[in-house]
Amino acid sequence: MAKARTQFICQNCGTAHNRWVGKCEGCGEWNTVVEEDPMGGIGSGPGKVPKKGRPVALTALSGEIEEAPRIHTGIGELDRATGGGFVRGSAVLIGGDPGIGKSTLLMQAAAALSRRGHRIIYVSGEEAVAQVRLRAQRLHAAETDVLLAAETNVEDILATIGEGKRPDLVIIDSIQTLWSDTADAAPGTVTQVRTGVQAMIRFAKQTGAAMVLVGHVTKEGQIAGPRVVEHMVDAVLYFEGDRGHHYRILRTVKNRFGPTDEIGVFEMSDKGLREVSNPSELFLGERNSKSPGAAVFAGMEGTRPVLVEVQALVAPTSLGTPRRAVLGWDSARLSMILAVLEAHCGVRLGQHDVYLNVAGGYRISEPAADLAVASALVSSLAGLALPADCVYFGEVSLSGAIRPVAHTAQRLKEAEKLGFSQAVLPAGSADLPKGAGSRWSEIDSLPDLVARIAGSKRALKREDEDV
Repeated sequence: MAKARTQFICQNCGTAHNRWVGKCEGCGEWNTVVEEDPMGGIGSGPGKVPKKGRPVALTALSGEIEEAPRIHTGIGELDRATGGGFVRGSAVLIGGDPGIGKSTLLMQAAAALSRRGHRIIYVSGEEAVAQVRLRAQRLHAAETDVLLAAETNVEDILATIGEGKRPDLVIIDSIQTLWSDTADAAPGTVTQVRTGVQAMIRFAKQTGAAMVLVGHVTKEGQIAGPRVVEHMVDAVLYFEGDRGHHYRILRTVKNRFGPTDEIGVFEMSDKGLREVSNPSELFLGERNSKSPGAAVFAGMEGTRPVLVEVQALVAPTSLGTPRRAVLGWDSARLSMILAVLEAHCGVRLGQHDVYLNVAGGYRISEPAADLAVASALVSSLAGLALPADCVYFGEVSLSGAIRPVAHTAQRLKEAEKLGFSQAVLPAGSADLPKGAGSRWSEIDSLPDLVARIAGSKRALKREDEDV
């Protein structure tokens, strides 16, 4: 009889090794390789005789399409991020930093659905029943009919939620605590996480119950465990935020039943999370419109326009190598903007420290913020405040040209709704609303923007001399 071959699996990335090594060849992490039995759990079967398959029915692409039934929570921001509510029979993975509010959000969602008559089961693998009850009392959710259990064994959980009437929503907090008898590995390992998640997804597909799985994140901000888990589920949401700020963002990075890159904005308080219907007012609430180096960026998060302030500080340095500090934006993108300003606009920043910050702890990922960042940098260097009622958006190319971006009409509409009467945007934008007036300034290149700001400074000096 052939001896079973032992595998060594990295618990960080899931890479399989033939022997134990101190450093994983896949991710470069140290002391993450653990010996596991390949005969147990997912992937078991090389030593078993495969059964004969049966043919399945093939259908055409054309035909009637039924819209996936959804469970609306009544929490507007959560329904927005999920694409209109939880889809029956789907699996949703929610990740976030410890203490960011994942359990709070799910407890509030469970209570809201229970009040609407849905059968909700909340399974906690990290806290005792008494601890979950304390949170429910603080969130005013203790009077609801949410069913609670504290268990980590996969088989026991499936037997519990499979009894009686089918649940509408099952919450598992969290997947790193699950363990199965079929997998010969410690709880939290790649094999156990993969086994537990697959079992939960199988239950959701067979019964039609929506499944919400909570996942821990690594120090890099990625959901811990094998990346295959994110491919197995139907939607992946990240709950983001800075503990120094009171707002939280639920960001959609994958959704088979709705748009991606959608966000829901919440505000954390002692009584739980409160949804923020207009996040632009939140990010612009403490804005000082008379300070140099501040520009308002009209951005897009999925289908929602968001206005946020970009702050820049350019100061002379005595160091041989000037500092470049960035919060809320890509540091490589900042280096590119600085190089374009120096090469094509004659703005010398080689002897200056540059600090860039996105107000409110918000993080910008789209390249349309290039124009707002460049405006803030030039404004800080010139010591001239930009117009308080003006927004900026546009992508800067390496040649110094300003490239159009999508959703121009939505950005301008949001800015106008919040009282901004001017806008600096790329020339040739395709979806400009009709009746565009002189308050919208279309520019072709970055030197035009620098000349515009410098011209404002010269005009201001002449007014001071006349006075």
